[in-house]
Amino acid sequence: MQPGLFSLSLAVSDIAISKTFYETLGFEAMPSCGSVEEKWVIMKSGQTMIGLFEGMFEGNVLTFNPADVRELEQRLMDKGIEIDVPVKGEEGPGHCVVKDPDGNTIMFDQF
Repeated sequence: MQPGLFSLSLAVSDIAISKTFYETLGFEAMPSCGSVEEKWVIMKSGQTMIGLFEGMFEGNVLTFNPADVRELEQRLMDKGIEIDVPVKGEEGPGHCVVKDPDGNTIMFDQF
């Protein structure tokens, strides 16, 4: 099972302040991946990606981008892992959400 590219999705209280902070650390906003006005931004530094999200969810989310989220979801279910948010639709972009044993949210997001 290949979970795919990893990023951390951060729930932030002020998107503009957070974006400026991460720019200071060397991150750059990815073109066409959100905006301060939309209250979400995906940023990248080298191979490290973070998403900043204001008011979209509580807590932070580990995010993986698999090549085939539906196949990955089936493998998780086959291994007895409960799916909190199942993939919608039969094809195209989609995501599913699980929780680890400590309640941390993990999203598998195919785009």
